[in-house]
Amino acid sequence: MDPKIGTGKISKREHTVAANRNISVKMSDGVTIDIDIFQPESKGKFPALLSISTFNKEIQSQHIWPAPTRSRRIRGMPDAVLEAPIADFWVRRGYVLIYGSVRGTGKSGGVFQYLSKREIQDTYEIIEWAAKQPWCNGNVGMIGQGYYAAHQSLVAQMEPPHLKAIAPIGTFWDNYRHFWWGGGVLQKGFLRWLVSLVNFDIHTEKSVLLEKLGKAKYEKLIADALADKDIQAAPEIMDALRNPYKLGNANYLDIVLQPLINDYWLERGATIDFSKFKVPAYLGGAAHRPSVFYYWPDMKMPKKILLFPPAYTDRPFYQLSWELLRWFDYWLKNIDTGIMDEPAVKMFVSGSNDWILADDFPIPGTRWIPFNLHDNHSLLEFEPWDEAEASSYDDAPGNRGKLEYSSAPLVENTEIAGPITVSLSASCRGTDMNFFVGLWDIESADKQVCITRGNLKASHREVDPDLSKDWLPVHKHTNPQPLIPGQVYQFSIVMNPVAHFFKAGHRIALKIASSDDMPESLYDVGHEHLCSQTPNTITIYHDAEHPSYMVLPITKGNWVGTFSSGGDISLKNKEFMKLQ
Repeated sequence: MDPKIGTGKISKREHTVAANRNISVKMSDGVTIDIDIFQPESKGKFPALLSISTFNKEIQSQHIWPAPTRSRRIRGMPDAVLEAPIADFWVRRGYVLIYGSVRGTGKSGGVFQYLSKREIQDTYEIIEWAAKQPWCNGNVGMIGQGYYAAHQSLVAQMEPPHLKAIAPIGTFWDNYRHFWWGGGVLQKGFLRWLVSLVNFDIHTEKSVLLEKLGKAKYEKLIADALADKDIQAAPEIMDALRNPYKLGNANYLDIVLQPLINDYWLERGATIDFSKFKVPAYLGGAAHRPSVFYYWPDMKMPKKILLFPPAYTDRPFYQLSWELLRWFDYWLKNIDTGIMDEPAVKMFVSGSNDWILADDFPIPGTRWIPFNLHDNHSLLEFEPWDEAEASSYDDAPGNRGKLEYSSAPLVENTEIAGPITVSLSASCRGTDMNFFVGLWDIESADKQVCITRGNLKASHREVDPDLSKDWLPVHKHTNPQPLIPGQVYQFSIVMNPVAHFFKAGHRIALKIASSDDMPESLYDVGHEHLCSQTPNTITIYHDAEHPSYMVLPITKGNWVGTFSSGGDISLKNKEFMKLQ
């Protein structure tokens, strides 16, 4: 049974599936890349879809019942690696699906280097190879999530002649800012889990840094890292530093040992000019992988974007199948599915569990409202006065303090949708500090949900005016500048884009710390960061000269604004009755 969506025109389920495994495709440098090809057992020419990554390609095509991601192992590997589309669905509807292993992984030759130029060139060449095969109609797309999506932008900017559309879902295109070093703070937990032999099917790898520096300078860099107090508190990093030549550690250490944006990160998406993109793209973003939303305003090509519900897609990756089928039918088969006549932006709204449909992002009509932090720890549109006092917290191993600011219970249902920025006036008694900020929906003391997060290393505070937007400060991360103890600075911190509905009676809260909260969900596991081991005292200011505030993108409600009273004037309100 096929659905009826839009025009009702959609590829029908009418083919049987033929599998051709372990096909070697020779690259221009002589290395062979190993692919599996699943195609209709029918005469004719079909469009091809390419999914290629470091993950084991054999398990991508297994018949596996969907389940929550990371809930089991398949052939010894976490099911999270099942991020390619299901072959049967696509092939039965007239597509050729290609699974590939990047060089240095699986049965492919060569040496693996994380998202290297050579890896991107290989993908370009496989696209052009596929287009010339007798079973292909000359139209090729790219599809997949996670690593299967990570290099689609890097390939698309090279403009392979036969690449007609892409669908990167849950991707991380600026690998520095939006994945491993967000805000200049290393996301160490998810990094070690992902970039390891647990997930990556590596057989041969080589460090980019080792090639660049030579053995002596590389080992000196490792020795310096081993002496770093912050790193000494991270056993997984220390283990890799002590065994830098062990398989699975080379590319991991390339990420750990390059804490500033340099050529390595530029090659991996730190400054892509999306205004020059031509390949149509269906973009899927998530709370932990938001980068596609930041680039959206720059993109001029045909495009769609979707924000997931706050949950990982199940594994294997079957969700969005009908939506993406309509997308590729339109661009690879010239079928008028109606998808391009529908709203370009779809955002799931947590709290109401509804959707926002719009034609652009940020959402047209958004009201950017500053909520000020006050010395009584309230969060309110009311502006601060000159004599407002500052607040402080300590940050040290075994004593990780924090500050919390919250609104009164809301009188109005209030919806936000978009990026959130926090501007903090702050000082410390050291030469650096980390900020970890979180937006929370508080129903009661024991019912609190973190909506989104952001972080910044204070020495990375310099903003790039050329890359920044009115609603998005972009930090340079090239020239750290130590703080002068006690001096007040202004810091701009970006929290990941989100859409959320705060119900009347709930409170909006901002929590500020210098370390991670205890994880509450699978998303939070990826927020385990490298924290400072130097005792520090952080001070947040709230006065008129040194304001601190959070800017919320209001899309519904808050027309009158929050009431510091909570709007409760009933006779049961004891505070109200004191005045009578």
